[in-house]
Amino acid sequence: MAVLINEQIKAFEVMLTGLNGEKIGVVSREEALALAKAAGADLVCTSLMSSPPPCSLTPKGKGKDKARQDAKTAGKGAPSHGGKSGKSGEKVKELRFTAHIEEHDYDTKLRQADKLLRGGSAVQIVVKASGAKEGAAAKAVLERLLDDLKEAGRKESGIQTSGKGSQVKVNPL
Repeated sequence: MAVLINEQIKAFEVMLTGLNGEKIGVVSREEALALAKAAGADLVCTSLMSSPPPCSLTPKGKGKDKARQDAKTAGKGAPSHGGKSGKSGEKVKELRFTAHIEEHDYDTKLRQADKLLRGGSAVQIVVKASGAKEGAAAKAVLERLLDDLKEAGRKESGIQTSGKGSQVKVNPL
């Protein structure tokens, strides 16, 4: 696993955790770097698999060690913060859609997502868009899916939108 520290982190915004494990929330990269510098700490990115990426302030020089330890404990299925404990290594299934999906394809994938959520798996829903003009269509597909899945799951955070599409993680109820 590659560990990114301080200026190596290129995301525009990050999900920041403080020196004592307190959740600071989503802040800009510049603000996170300024907080790290003011505290005499390193800004360490622990995963690039989510948007915004989770980053934490760690004592200067301890960044790589902490990231390695986090990766090790994550691999052992440590209970996640704020989630249901007791489950080891929560499974997240990814379902991919296109911004202009046919109705029967939408229905098939909707049934698949519903079945996964009712079975206890979290679902990462990704809607691909092939340009900025399709971005609104991608977000509309996601909003429709969230509405159709409201009896089986609840979104973990807001819809993340980029130039290549939109995505959201849905946890089972």
